[in-house]
Amino acid sequence: MSLPKRIAIDAMGGDGGVRVTLPAALRALELNSDLSVTLVGDKSQIEPYLDSISPMLADRTFIDHTLDVISDGDKPAQVLRSGKTSSMYKAVQLLQGGRVEAMVSAGNTGALLMIGRHLLKTISGIQKPAIVASIPGATRQCFLLDVGANPQVDAQQLFEFAVMGSVLAESLQGEIAKVGLLNIGSEQFKGTEEVRDASVLMDRCQAFEYVGFIEANELFEGRADVVVCDGFVGNVTIKTSAGVANVVKKLLSSQLSTDSTNSPESERKAKLFKSLSDQINPHRYNGASLLGLQGSIIKSHGNATVEGFGYAIQQAVREAKNAVPELIREKVAAIIAAN
Repeated sequence: MSLPKRIAIDAMGGDGGVRVTLPAALRALELNSDLSVTLVGDKSQIEPYLDSISPMLADRTFIDHTLDVISDGDKPAQVLRSGKTSSMYKAVQLLQGGRVEAMVSAGNTGALLMIGRHLLKTISGIQKPAIVASIPGATRQCFLLDVGANPQVDAQQLFEFAVMGSVLAESLQGEIAKVGLLNIGSEQFKGTEEVRDASVLMDRCQAFEYVGFIEANELFEGRADVVVCDGFVGNVTIKTSAGVANVVKKLLSSQLSTDSTNSPESERKAKLFKSLSDQINPHRYNGASLLGLQGSIIKSHGNATVEGFGYAIQQAVREAKNAVPELIREKVAAIIAAN
């Protein structure tokens, strides 16, 4: 029998605050019988959501009270001085102290990165943490990193992103990861010097299967399990993907609404639309991991719905069960030893 998993949730972070985080947390408890959650935030706002829950859920729900919240307008550099009593900081402290195996926040991304690096430190052999997000594919999801933590990186850092991404993919999929490098073409002479040099490093590595350069139009075709890029390119890519998915859903919905009949063909179209809509639903892919830290931090979109925040919690549950930071540490150490 697996050991119980403990997760801290920044209950106050994000646009919706407790209106989003609390229902999502309670749903996660229902789905995972071995999960306990510590809700970090204002007790007076949290407790009303817990008044009517079952004793079984109440026994696995804890509150770490604080009134302070880091807002989106707070500068990351200031949070280490003024944010030590905030819900985000205290949630990461629980992770640092070993009281939980993972934490989730929909709050200020820059602040979360700053606090994570300050309290948890990076894994030995990793220069910078990276944010990794999952995107839908024709056959299965793909992990893209970095998607915002590091706008400028060198070849070695891109290689480290590949190692970390491969560990995450393998821990969830159970097989050696195929890794690609996002570029403007497939030819070896294409791309920046950093990208070309990173390709050489990845091609020499035996810790994952390097499939070469990936062009943007190939991202969703299942050619690679992990695609690596700098944070500027990755952030633009992930937000563009979400926008395209929403446009496709609206176009399909408008076409479907013009057919008001109850014919078998109309019902078939409705089922097809729902299936496709579920597959490309951006909420399903909410929950970006901050890889490279000595602890599992999951960043939710700030405007996530209850459904979306629930997916971020499930990502934290999976990382806690698989001990992803420890797997990364072991793989990085093995690569360093081999070289």
